[in-house]
Amino acid sequence: MDDERDHADGMVEALGKLPVEALAVYTGEHAIEVLRNQRIDVVVTDLKLEGPADGLEVLREAKQNGSPTEVILITAYATIDNCKEALRQGAFDYLVKPLDIDQMRTLVEQAARKARTAHARQAQAEPEPESFFFDGIKGASPAMQGIFEVIRRVAPTNISVLIEGPSGSGKELLARAIHVNSLRRDKPYKPVNCAGLTETLLESELFGHVKGAFTGANTDRKGLFEIADKGTLFLDEIGDMPLTMQAKLLRVIEDGIVTPVGSNKPTVVDVRIISATNHNLTKLIERNTFRQDLYFRIRGVNLVVPPLRERPEDIPILAQHFLQEAVEETGSKITGITEAALSILTGYEWPGNIRQLKNAIRTMVVMCDRPKIDLPDLPPEISPRRQLPGASASPASLAGVSLNDLEKKAIADTLAKTQGNREKAAKILGIGERTLYRKIREYNL
Repeated sequence: MDDERDHADGMVEALGKLPVEALAVYTGEHAIEVLRNQRIDVVVTDLKLEGPADGLEVLREAKQNGSPTEVILITAYATIDNCKEALRQGAFDYLVKPLDIDQMRTLVEQAARKARTAHARQAQAEPEPESFFFDGIKGASPAMQGIFEVIRRVAPTNISVLIEGPSGSGKELLARAIHVNSLRRDKPYKPVNCAGLTETLLESELFGHVKGAFTGANTDRKGLFEIADKGTLFLDEIGDMPLTMQAKLLRVIEDGIVTPVGSNKPTVVDVRIISATNHNLTKLIERNTFRQDLYFRIRGVNLVVPPLRERPEDIPILAQHFLQEAVEETGSKITGITEAALSILTGYEWPGNIRQLKNAIRTMVVMCDRPKIDLPDLPPEISPRRQLPGASASPASLAGVSLNDLEKKAIADTLAKTQGNREKAAKILGIGERTLYRKIREYNL
């Protein structure tokens, strides 16, 4: 423990040369407590920590507390698996021991800049009492317009909401939009991933615990139901919640009373429940892996978010939005996306949905050296799968294929997809109808 304290104190001293206020804590549990009670821009933590909470649990807390906190993990063994897992869960980056102090300072500066920008954007985004606000949710498709209308109606009420849709489709953004447009907007909004915690940790996370309730419970701790009192609790991936926890959750929702683990003292809470899942809950009910009574309790209003491939008209709007975000974040001078590149983006099926599109745009902005993102900048998993004249059925390099052939194929495929509807094809391609007509004549389509 003395070595760990010296290590943490040494990092604080090293960061003293930066315009930041650094704080040393010595256990994962303490770090989690600090995250729950203070605004923290950047966390630098070892992957392996003494006690029950490791670096990944600190990372999960930082990403679940509603604040855009960035996390840098330190590991002695930069294996592909643990580094990929850290980045998958939202880590900003990782460092390998022995530490390069200059590299650590650089990463902390970059992470702090990103977090402060996000904090400022979040602060400016607070809606006026009579306004209606969607943060980062864009869409012109009939499906999304219908969802927006339902949210406008249900946000001011206390009715529970169930959001269904594939992973990466923006379910948490919708949940947050409901909260910030509700009468509870000034009270806490607390998200929790029901699939990311063991049953014991999830029970403690939701209901809290008292000192000595289980090994490692060194202090009393409030659960999210108490912390979110008078506010909103977002239960993400509720379809992955164990059956025993479902029964306990149902009791709390019905009674409005929560009892911490190891305690006999009940507490009355007033929490609005918004749930989300990428599963078909009715099928889980048929398999006896999800309680029907809980389903009817959380399904006050049901929102079904379609995958991005089913609403291609939203892709150009989302791409432009994510481009602007990435430009502001990185300071890039990129001004837009070419029509040819946008047509490929629009025609791609996006198995990872909005999350994949956002990450792809951000990567292209970072890597692009030209004024606009163009075909050579597209990620390899997107561009090679376009079947071009003379190309084989398997993914292959685009080297040697002319831009005209790419554009011609994109237009022909989109016209076929829309059954010759030129107005709809122009929207999907992100170009004007007059431009499309000119291209059709030019390519003799």
